[in-house]
Amino acid sequence: MCDECSSAPAKYTTDDVALIDSGASRRCSKDVLFTVHGPRAGVCEPSCLRGSGESPRPLDSDLKSSLSECMLALDMFLNNNFEEALSYLQAKSKDSMYHSLTYATMLEMQAMMTFDSQDIVNAGNTMKEAQAVCQRFRRKSTVADSFNNLVHGQSLDQFTEEEIHAEVCYAECLLLRAALTFLQDENMVSFIKGGIKVRNSYQTYKELDNLQKCATYLKGDSHCHFEGGVKLGVGAFNLTLSMLPTRILRLLEFVGFSGNKQDYGLTQLQEGAADHSFRALLCTLLLLCYHTFLSFVLGTGKGNIEEAENLLQPYLKRYPKGSIFLFFAGRIEEIKGNIDTAIQRFEECCEAQQSWKQFHHMCYWQLMWCFTYKQQWKMAYFYADLLSKESSWSKATYVYMKASYLSMFGPNDTKPFGEDEVKLFRQVPSLKVKIAGKSLPTEKFAIRKSRRYQPQNPVALPVPPLEMMYIWNGYAVIGKQKGLTTQMLETLCRAEETLEGDAASEFLADDQCLVKLLKGLCLKYLDRTEEAEECFKYISANEKRIKYDEYLIPNALLEQALLYLQLDRRDEAAKLLETAKNGYKNYSMESRTHFRIQDALLQAKSVPHNGC
Repeated sequence: MCDECSSAPAKYTTDDVALIDSGASRRCSKDVLFTVHGPRAGVCEPSCLRGSGESPRPLDSDLKSSLSECMLALDMFLNNNFEEALSYLQAKSKDSMYHSLTYATMLEMQAMMTFDSQDIVNAGNTMKEAQAVCQRFRRKSTVADSFNNLVHGQSLDQFTEEEIHAEVCYAECLLLRAALTFLQDENMVSFIKGGIKVRNSYQTYKELDNLQKCATYLKGDSHCHFEGGVKLGVGAFNLTLSMLPTRILRLLEFVGFSGNKQDYGLTQLQEGAADHSFRALLCTLLLLCYHTFLSFVLGTGKGNIEEAENLLQPYLKRYPKGSIFLFFAGRIEEIKGNIDTAIQRFEECCEAQQSWKQFHHMCYWQLMWCFTYKQQWKMAYFYADLLSKESSWSKATYVYMKASYLSMFGPNDTKPFGEDEVKLFRQVPSLKVKIAGKSLPTEKFAIRKSRRYQPQNPVALPVPPLEMMYIWNGYAVIGKQKGLTTQMLETLCRAEETLEGDAASEFLADDQCLVKLLKGLCLKYLDRTEEAEECFKYISANEKRIKYDEYLIPNALLEQALLYLQLDRRDEAAKLLETAKNGYKNYSMESRTHFRIQDALLQAKSVPHNGC
């Protein structure tokens, strides 16, 4: 080790300083970046030369110190010191692109995990401000223009390293703003608007990806952070595009997007997560979100849980009380069907910090579902009640869930606080809110279902919490546990018997088809495939009798197709999926159903006939 490297700041020990020996020549610097991400988390990494043996350009001291300070702020954030990290960053957020971007990103992480409307608005405004700061550091001629010059033999030496970083930071701001657009609404129009909004981001990432592969571009000291930013953007775009329904992809291709490269997107994010860069954490969190949430809520539940566990473990080891990581640990256990362990993890997450109560709310939401899977209605009600009082995301949804759980109580069960489900259901429509001018799809669904309780003599919903559980793909969770699935099937069979004894009503056919759909799911996960198939076919056969819940028909076709994929009847599955996609429109949760159909179609195309 040279004398300069040994003069690292006193707060880091000599043992923490590691030199990278990749066969390249070395140039030492006093500047040390603290790596809080990836397998080498916690190692102080001096900026000895990385590259092909050529001397890199001198790194602007402001850029280098900004990266170092922002990574230290991330370390605070991951240790639950949220307010300290934000204050630390906010002081320079008007002058430094990395401080501004990191500050806005933390607020967006909060918004994306809490779904709180005010958090979403604040994050959007702050990200817009960060974009303006990054714009000040950009060169007047864009990277796209310069790359065109490169094709014609001109050099990129005119770009400073700071200007190159400004390009990737600017593109990242646009990408994160697009993510907020998606968070606000699942409506297809929002995807189109968001796609047009981020076209420049997409094109910039494409050019930056080409740029970093170009032999004439000299890699500077901060190249790993620049490269990580490119991998984050390219990976996020490709992964997102792979999930979109075909009709939206066609529209997006018209404005410059192309391809369906799910594997490439995942690979880019995996490489970004493995690097020792500023963006490694974001790549990791995006992959965790994809495998544990997006693949379930907007897909058929085929996320790679083993990879999610491998990504999480180094962070969980370094930050054993980190709320973010405890939350994902709980979600992974939940998906695996280890409900009691998941409950323990979510409770640990709540106990780990008290400064950001919103993080508690996302745990309450998951705890509510965990107790739903166990059919412990009082505990599920308890967490729905907490959310209705503390969280502002969707009062209508929370009150609807409270009423739903009360409706499942037995005749001898004491209802908490003397509440009555009919009165609660009647409150739901008045609690409707809009986020950025848009109504939440789940809230719309809850309001429509609760309208049955407005008449003086309402016709009760048969199993409302179990229906909402389907909307959030909860049957893919209990399907991992035979005991839970068997208990759920017994509850649905009792509901079916009750419906058979009920007087005829305008809702009877809808309710019978709903119970058949949920029964079919339980039977499928219990490997009673012929019975499951009959349940799904029952809905199609009774399509004309359904008056209100049209969403049951395309979803029954989707579930029947997924059953056929499981049985390697791929051609039959593909036909059903095409019918579900093209034959129905304007029904509840349509966008979410189309995402799941798209995921199933990808499976139908990728699974060989022999099932290997």
